[in-house]
Amino acid sequence: MKTLVEKHLISIITPVYNSEKFILETIKSVQEQTYTNWELFLIDDCSTDNSVSLIEGIKVNDPRIQLIKNNDNSGPAVSRNKGIKAAQGEFITFLDGDDIWHRAFLETSLNTCLANNYEFVFSSYKRYDEELKPLISDFIVPDKVNYSQLLKACPIPCLTAFIDIRRIGKCYMPIMNKRQDWGLWLSILKKIDYAYGIKEPLAIYRMRKDSVSRSKRKLIPYVWKIYRDIEGFGVVKSSYYFFHWAFNGFKKYYVNS
Repeated sequence: MKTLVEKHLISIITPVYNSEKFILETIKSVQEQTYTNWELFLIDDCSTDNSVSLIEGIKVNDPRIQLIKNNDNSGPAVSRNKGIKAAQGEFITFLDGDDIWHRAFLETSLNTCLANNYEFVFSSYKRYDEELKPLISDFIVPDKVNYSQLLKACPIPCLTAFIDIRRIGKCYMPIMNKRQDWGLWLSILKKIDYAYGIKEPLAIYRMRKDSVSRSKRKLIPYVWKIYRDIEGFGVVKSSYYFFHWAFNGFKKYYVNS
């Protein structure tokens, strides 16, 4: 699949916090994309390691890479929102500072949007350990998901979400330490009917040992906040969706893996 003309600028948003071990691999996976009309915003959240110096060293030779520094440690939602605000592209996508894209990720995502008139697409991904060795089976996304389905489970990974800002407009993440991407997807799917899945794995999600997202117990307060505070549901309705989230999360990491 080839894009005939690279006329569409794609904005890539990457929050960075103490990512010196992985950040150069992440940036390299962007630089090696087959689609080259992109801008990469790296938002450093007051890293205490060598992340900033590594980024400054590589951005010198690539004007598409921009570094934004937070004045205070503010969390990933604030960092990503700064990237969204700064973005000049017609499309926005996200990549964390330890994850990696397949070299055709941008091209495939853009072509899927353009060919099918989709506003929002997301693709499957591989689940590797910190050393990039297969850990559990690939996560294969559904064909499509709507708002109601997304309330019960979030199959849209932050590292492969690809959004047409021309049509949807800029939307921002709720300010919370975790699950802020899910909050953004919900707000978008109130505007459009579906987000559409690409079955081919186009990214590698690095499953780190200290990852909060792997601990469902630690995610509980953030999930509850989505239902109660962000979506404004009552206790009964929140409990209904929370049960589905817990069940589907168990299947995602244990039954289907």
